[in-house]
Amino acid sequence: MLVVAALGGNALLKRGEPLTAEAQRENVRIAARSLAAVVNAGHRLVVTHGNGPQVGLLALQGAAYKPNEAYPLDVLGAETEGMIGYMIEQELENALDHAQPVATLLTQVVVDGRDPAFEKPSKFVGPVYERAEAEARAKAAGWTIAADGDKWRRVVASPKPVEIPDFRIIRLLLDHGVIVVCTGGGGIPVVRRDDGSLIGIEAVIDKDAASALLARQLGADALLLLTDVDAVYRGFGSESAGPVAHMTLDEARAFDAPAGSMGPKMVAAGDFADTGSFTGIGRLEDAIAILDGHAGTRIDKAAAALGSRYSGALSPRSRMCGQGSV
Repeated sequence: MLVVAALGGNALLKRGEPLTAEAQRENVRIAARSLAAVVNAGHRLVVTHGNGPQVGLLALQGAAYKPNEAYPLDVLGAETEGMIGYMIEQELENALDHAQPVATLLTQVVVDGRDPAFEKPSKFVGPVYERAEAEARAKAAGWTIAADGDKWRRVVASPKPVEIPDFRIIRLLLDHGVIVVCTGGGGIPVVRRDDGSLIGIEAVIDKDAASALLARQLGADALLLLTDVDAVYRGFGSESAGPVAHMTLDEARAFDAPAGSMGPKMVAAGDFADTGSFTGIGRLEDAIAILDGHAGTRIDKAAAALGSRYSGALSPRSRMCGQGSV
């Protein structure tokens, strides 16, 4: 199978960890072992990833410049694609004992400059802050901020991805047996001008939405949305909360999930499952088990009742984590 695996932010940095190269590399090393199992099982692989904390850190570093000298988000996105892609590429090569080539591609993704998302910033980027500090930084930098759990973060426009012009290069690499790391952070946001040329725009594209678009364009067999929870949970926050093993396409689209966490994954899962084989949502460490149908939540067109393959009582932590994080 051709598998597109989208790594959530936890693949690089868990909440509360220092945003250091050492911490990120250790997490990437864990991710690489899971992805290597997918390749060793005979599947072809494309890897995408998040970049929220990293692009936020670069933006903070840019605050040391004069306001008119700070780099825009499209440039910062390109920088993080290179940094994160380098780590994934190297650790995945090591995990595979250099038996298969891996390449990182800086990937442009076209959005519509008239997308209403530019009027309502909603995408979290960067570190978390206490409210007072977030408000002070927002005032100084002209940010929009929003609550993220009990903390506060910067939010930016998240327009819908409409085209991946670098698709032909990704396909060329795949046809030559290369594992491709691409569309990092949702890709570098660009708009198409009247003359057909491309230019960067200040935005951050949702990684799951861009991954679903990429998977559709590639004709992938499976889309894996890998995060830090074992499955999608029904009844999140209640004592009866439980993981869901299978959802049909219609059930996934109707599922009530928080917009800031599992919501984007459910939308992306539905978008891909409409044309692809299936979408799997679950823990990064369970990637191969999700593909084999032994873990996570599978979303496809098949008519099957919602149910759970899991048994036994859920831990309090499982119930708390029910809707996932990006």
